[in-house]
Amino acid sequence: MNYSIIADAYEKIESTSKRLQMIDLLVDLLKITPKKIIDKVIYLTQGKICPDFIGLEVGIAEKLAIKALSRASGRNQSQIESHLQKSGDIGETTFKFISEKVQSTFFRRTLSVEQVHETFTKMAKTTGSGTIGLKISLLAGLLSDASPKEGKFLIRTVTRNLRLGIADMTVLDALAISYGGGKINRSLIERAYNISSDLGEVATIVAEKGLEGIKEIQVKIFEPIRPMLAERLSSPEEILDKLDGCCAAEYKYDGERVQAHKKGDQIALFSRRLENISSQYPDVIDIIKTRINAQDAIVEGEIVAIDNQTGELLPFQELMHRRRKYSVKSFMDQYPISLFLFEALFVNGKDLTVENYNIRRETLENIIVNNNRVKLAKNLKTKNAQELEAFFEEAIANGCEGIICKSIGKESIYKAGARGWLWIKYKRDYKSEMTDTIDLVIIGAFYGRGKRTGTYGTLLLATYNKDIDTFETVTKCGTGFTDEDLIKIPKILKNHLIQNKHSRVSSTINADVWFEPKIVLEIMGAEITLSPIHTCAINSIRKERGLAIRFPRFTGKYRSDKNAEDATTSKEIIKMYQRQFKQISNLMPN
Repeated sequence: MNYSIIADAYEKIESTSKRLQMIDLLVDLLKITPKKIIDKVIYLTQGKICPDFIGLEVGIAEKLAIKALSRASGRNQSQIESHLQKSGDIGETTFKFISEKVQSTFFRRTLSVEQVHETFTKMAKTTGSGTIGLKISLLAGLLSDASPKEGKFLIRTVTRNLRLGIADMTVLDALAISYGGGKINRSLIERAYNISSDLGEVATIVAEKGLEGIKEIQVKIFEPIRPMLAERLSSPEEILDKLDGCCAAEYKYDGERVQAHKKGDQIALFSRRLENISSQYPDVIDIIKTRINAQDAIVEGEIVAIDNQTGELLPFQELMHRRRKYSVKSFMDQYPISLFLFEALFVNGKDLTVENYNIRRETLENIIVNNNRVKLAKNLKTKNAQELEAFFEEAIANGCEGIICKSIGKESIYKAGARGWLWIKYKRDYKSEMTDTIDLVIIGAFYGRGKRTGTYGTLLLATYNKDIDTFETVTKCGTGFTDEDLIKIPKILKNHLIQNKHSRVSSTINADVWFEPKIVLEIMGAEITLSPIHTCAINSIRKERGLAIRFPRFTGKYRSDKNAEDATTSKEIIKMYQRQFKQISNLMPN
């Protein structure tokens, strides 16, 4: 099949903004495409050469594409760059310079779809010494043989900017019309795509075998399932009403969603976007290999950064240090993780996506071997709105984003790739971000683990309530301390160690050790949040709720110039919360 046929179709598709017309044009293209290469046409139309989970990208930087165009057109790079600044589209610039080619190619080949796809694949697989030069040569070779229109779409494809406006759902519609008996059957084709994540394979099967072939597509290890998504509601009452009065709520951890595939000792990890991220998380690979008691399995969970000394959950930004190609081992030690699993999608040959939530959860419980690095996502089954709200606040207090509430009825299957009301996200739509440091009093501590064994891993900190002369807990802090601090702090606190909680301390948390409220530290946090466990300003904002500092960090400043009674007061925390969250009365239920 000549590549010019694709280029002609792309030009027509680009010229319209009407989705139905796009579908019709794509149907026309698919109907004249030989079935044996329909997968390649689909991939190229997506602006890629294979499914995302394969991990092959043809993309090259615009500067390299300019070098290839310069070689193919005989124009110098400065001329091309000057035109590109005006056009803003390297495709249009390529069209112009190929049209005005200085020297015509003596033997110009007719480009085929197969040849283009093969060359792109070779470019993507090129590694090692001379990679850049070879990629430029391969692209220049294609551009030398290309017509201006072909060159326009070739160079857009390799620079990852095809600009057709065609989404996966548009392709599914076109496939249903072309080979599936009409759009009425699109749901079957979409289901096949959602469990295989390979639009090219789906296209080949429906073109060659029709809907009967599509029905035979099954979940496979190492072909990621497109993740199920959640809708959003803003109150427990609405959520329970939508889920027929009962749900299973799970912590929504502040990490990276991962789908882990296991076949014997072979493990692969896929991101929410279906990218293979196995190389970035060798520790997660080891967890799945040793802690999932199944020969074959596909499980979903959240990778969360943790403080290795305290075991506390860290924000997503800390985890992003792990998204790298190099020095993975070094950063693995520096930014350790825990894995919280929440779904079993396939176990020992059984497709669990068609089973209800209770069966999936029970299966997951049966195959996971818990330890401090891998656990089930904390969950709660409830029919009570107040209980659901308390669970939400507990999740926030423990460093999570919120909760996911899942249907537990017969209809509660795992709808791959779909967003619907079987899962409902309950996250705060507001943030009370802290913009200033605060001074807090050490009133307790917890023993450290790992490198902090023998010292304190986390400190329990409090504000001062002047009205009742009491110190009220507001956070636990285990970050920001240097090795020197870890030696210094126990020495400072030694003279203030007491057997039981001080009489002026209000705390629902049981510390490992207690101190007189004497030592003041400067702390910075991410936000102020309602808390079911801390006593700072309890009942001031909401009944049986205090305020807490989320993601606290020691700034390094010991406020030896301040007495404990000079620390930040509970009233000041209330004012900070209200100032940074101006519409609190409209957003918080009574």
